[in-house]
Amino acid sequence: MASALREASAAGVSVTIAGGGTGVTGGGVPQGGWVLSVEKLTRLEVHSGYAIAGAGVPLRDLQAAAQRSGQFYPPDPTENSAFLGGTISTNASGSRSFKFGATRRWVQALRVVLADGRQLAVSRGDAIDFEPGTIPLPAVTKNTAGYLLRPGMDWVDLFVGAEGTLGVVTEARVGLLPAPPAVLAGVVFFADDGAALDAVDQWRTTEARMLEYLDSASLNILRARYSEIPAEAQAAILFDQALTSEDDPEVDHWLDRIQSAGAFEEESWFALSAVDRERFRQFRHALPELVNDTVRRSGALKMNTDYAVPLARNREMLAYYRRHLESEFPGRYVIFGHIGDAHVHVNIFSDPANPAPASDLLRDFAREAVALGGTVSAEHGLGKRKRHLLELQYSADDLAQMRAVKHRLDPGNILGRGTLLG
Repeated sequence: MASALREASAAGVSVTIAGGGTGVTGGGVPQGGWVLSVEKLTRLEVHSGYAIAGAGVPLRDLQAAAQRSGQFYPPDPTENSAFLGGTISTNASGSRSFKFGATRRWVQALRVVLADGRQLAVSRGDAIDFEPGTIPLPAVTKNTAGYLLRPGMDWVDLFVGAEGTLGVVTEARVGLLPAPPAVLAGVVFFADDGAALDAVDQWRTTEARMLEYLDSASLNILRARYSEIPAEAQAAILFDQALTSEDDPEVDHWLDRIQSAGAFEEESWFALSAVDRERFRQFRHALPELVNDTVRRSGALKMNTDYAVPLARNREMLAYYRRHLESEFPGRYVIFGHIGDAHVHVNIFSDPANPAPASDLLRDFAREAVALGGTVSAEHGLGKRKRHLLELQYSADDLAQMRAVKHRLDPGNILGRGTLLG
C-alpha cells in the first residue's frame, strides 16, 4: 500500500480505495487513475475490551469473533458485509447508534498511510500537528458530512469520516463491550403514525439500544413476505434492550409501555431468544431488499435521503417530508429508519426518464434539514453522488478550511479524487 501510494503521488495519479463495495454514494467508484483494494488486510485479533482488525475485515467477521469471546462490537451498520475500513472512513452507524453512537466513538487507534506513502500509527489523544480551523457542527446525534475540524483535535477524529480523502486506513483498534446476559426485542405495531411518534418521544428516555421506524408504505411492501403483519397497522417501531436476565423487570415495563402507548399489544411481536431476535433483524433488513426489488420490477429509479435533524425537530421534519411527498409522489415513496436519532430515510420511486423532480425535492429536503439545525449526511457519507449537498450545510469559509486540510495532507489531490470536496 505505502509503495503504491508513493509511486502514485510521484506520478500524480489519482487513487481510489476499494473496500467491500457496499457504499451507496459512489465514493468507491473511480474517475480514472488506480484502484487499490484493502481486501487482503484481514488481520483480526480479539482481546478483552478491544479488537485489532485490518481494513479488509468484514463487519460480520468482527462481530462473529467478538461474539465467540462473549463480547460485541457496538456499531451496527445495516450491511454487515461492509469492510471495517469503509465504515471508519464514513463514520458509519446503524440501529444501535441510538444508544452507542457511531463508529467514531469506538475507534481507539488507527494505522494510516498518507498520500505520499508515509505511515502513521495514531491513538486517541494524539493531537494533530497543525491548526485545522473550526467547523460548526449540527446539533444532531449523527453526522458524517465533511471533516470534523476543531482546535486541539486528535488524528483519529480527523481520519474517521474523511471518506478516504486524507489517508488510507489500513488497520484499527476498536472497542468491544461484554455481551449482555439477555436481550429483549420487539416489533410494535400502531394504528396511526401519531401514536407511533408519541411512543418514540416517550421511549427515548428508556435504556433501549435502538428505536427504528417503519411507515405504512413500508409495512405494505413487507406484507408481501410477512403476512402476519396486522392488517390495521399503519406504523411500526422496532426496539431492543439489554437485560440482566430473562426475568429482568424491564420485560414487564416494556409491556406496560406498549399498552400505555395504545399500540396493538396482542398483535405485536416480542423475542428473548437469539433465534427470534435474528428473525426480527431479518425483518428489519428485508425492507431495503424489498424496496430494491420493487424498483427493479417497476423500472423506477430509487432516490433516497440520509438527513438527520435535532431530536426536537423530528416531527417537524417528518411532516415536511410527508406533505411534499404526498403532493408530488403519492404512492411512490417509503419512509423508514433510525427515528431514535431523528434520522429516517426517504426513498422515492422516481421516473428514470425524468429524475429532475425527485432530485429537486431531495435537495429541498436537504435545505429544510439544515434550516432545522440538521445534517445532509448522517451515516453514509457524501461520496461523489451527494457531494453537492455539502455547500448547503457549510459556508464558503468552512469549505475553504476543509480544502486547506486536504491540501496539507494530500497536496496532489490523488486520494479519492472527486469524492466529498470535488
